Amino acid sequence: MGSVSEESVDQEPFTVLLTGFESFKTDYPVNPSWEIVRSLPSHLPPLRAKVPSSSSSSLTSEAAPPPPPRSIPPVRLLVHPSPIHVSYETVRELVPRLWTNQQQQQRIDAAVHVGMAGPRLFYSVERRGHREGYKMRDVDGQLLADDGGRGCRRPGGTEKEGEGEGEGKGDGEGEGGEKEWIWEGLPPDLESAFDVDDIVARWRGHSPQHLDLRISEDAGHYLCDFIYYSSLAHLEKAGERRRVLFLHVPSDASPHSISVGRELLLQLVRSLVESEVVRREKAKAEAAS
Repeated sequence: MGSVSEESVDQEPFTVLLTGFESFKTDYPVNPSWEIVRSLPSHLPPLRAKVPSSSSSSLTSEAAPPPPPRSIPPVRLLVHPSPIHVSYETVRELVPRLWTNQQQQQRIDAAVHVGMAGPRLFYSVERRGHREGYKMRDVDGQLLADDGGRGCRRPGGTEKEGEGEGEGKGDGEGEGGEKEWIWEGLPPDLESAFDVDDIVARWRGHSPQHLDLRISEDAGHYLCDFIYYSSLAHLEKAGERRRVLFLHVPSDASPHSISVGRELLLQLVRSLVESEVVRREKAKAEAAS
């Protein structure tokens, strides 16, 4: 069973937008998120058969078996053409263009942002992004100018005061705070609309058993978290389904680690599409009943 089966040849392709970041720390001159993303093929390849001993035979009696693989439509992998500069201003300006520009050309069924999570050995899918609490400076030495609505007009015509004068204006800030905060009215955190638990269960089933694959509840309150919330918020404000995931990968940028990360990202995309196929089938059956 692969990404294209006899049943799926006539189906509309499922398009996934993928992004990675530039390097941002002197200790890590190469950002593996971009190296992984830029190595992807243009389409999801067929699913290769797994060696039985690498998966189900090592499951404990307490562990639930992963959901079975599903036939899925052709999956197009649309890689953003360049790594994203690790700056709040860049991300704030880029995210709307990622969605609106691409949507004018073709529908984006899902986006997967990928980022580096430091010297750790596990891979994690983030469940939610956070609206505020960005206290770390970006690579340009800047703080998020409107963090928490700082300097912006709030309900009732008031301006929220805060530290950071002289750091520059955010999108929601003007002279005297005459503009509303760009995220006014949005919740402190937004979750992906995808079934993260189902996706990660499938992901583990498609991946080598020895790898540590997790769900995370905290994306870190830095640029990874910021781009995730920015995408989620853009879709939420547009009244669209929050069809975004974020994957954190280890900082190891060796050829072997990039190869492993590439395969894991492909299997994550496969798992996401499988989960969406199941959701759509259930919705169709419920609508028909």
